[in-house]
Amino acid sequence: MANRDSLLAKANYLKLLARDLADSMKNGGFASLYKGQGMEFAGVREYIRGDDVRTIDWNVTARMSRPYIKQFEETREMQVFTVLDASESMQIIHHKQTKYAKAAEAGAILTLAAELNACPAGAVLFDGDIFFSCKPRLNKTQTMQIITKMDNLPAPAHRTQGSALANAITGAGKLLHSHSLVFIFSDFRAAGWEKPLISLAQKNQVFACRMTSYADHALPSVGNALFEDAESGRKMELPSSSSEFQKSFKEYNLSQENKWKNFCIAHNIKPLLFDVEKEPLAILNTALGGVK
Repeated sequence: MANRDSLLAKANYLKLLARDLADSMKNGGFASLYKGQGMEFAGVREYIRGDDVRTIDWNVTARMSRPYIKQFEETREMQVFTVLDASESMQIIHHKQTKYAKAAEAGAILTLAAELNACPAGAVLFDGDIFFSCKPRLNKTQTMQIITKMDNLPAPAHRTQGSALANAITGAGKLLHSHSLVFIFSDFRAAGWEKPLISLAQKNQVFACRMTSYADHALPSVGNALFEDAESGRKMELPSSSSEFQKSFKEYNLSQENKWKNFCIAHNIKPLLFDVEKEPLAILNTALGGVK
């Protein structure tokens, strides 16, 4: 029997949500977000009287001792790319669902909306290693392949411990050859992703989607209990019923969240908080300025 919570089982429902998001992309903030970004550098040529002096390439002009202008080609399509974290910390169940399940649903809606808008879509999926990647293409076969891979993760015995977030972001940059819209769905519980993320954002519009839940700020009060870090496997006993410990736990996680948010803003990356209890379409619509 098919899993009723699987993406493929909810395909028709997700397509309806995707149509809503596709309309937001065309009519809302998506268009204005990329206003003036639809041109790619194509080369230089000698200045001809009447050319816009603002397009003069001063470096080439200085070398050649005569004026040259930059030429641009119009880009006719926007690529949409999803980076999806399937590491162990994303698989922990919160309120009967995992952060990964919510992230995968959001990624599926984005991929379907891209197809509806004739935008090539691609993706990178990872746990402790990258187990699927594809460069952006526009066809239904690729759309279904991406959603199927999101739906059918490697069996637990074949998963790699840890998080390859940094490598996944680097890999995304190598697959993208033009300005793209990139959504990264992760809890960002990894190290070393900052520099690759800065590099990716220099050439693309990046949305960093931090998957969150109530449990990120409050542990269950069960006395002294043994907790295990999902990524490293490290175990420690924590006094979960201590009000002082609960306060410190909440303050630490909020500080990490704020640090992440401030980092994103400082590097022209759009930070989005994705609560597992909220519908992803509303968050995506807000991010793209499509709320009516």
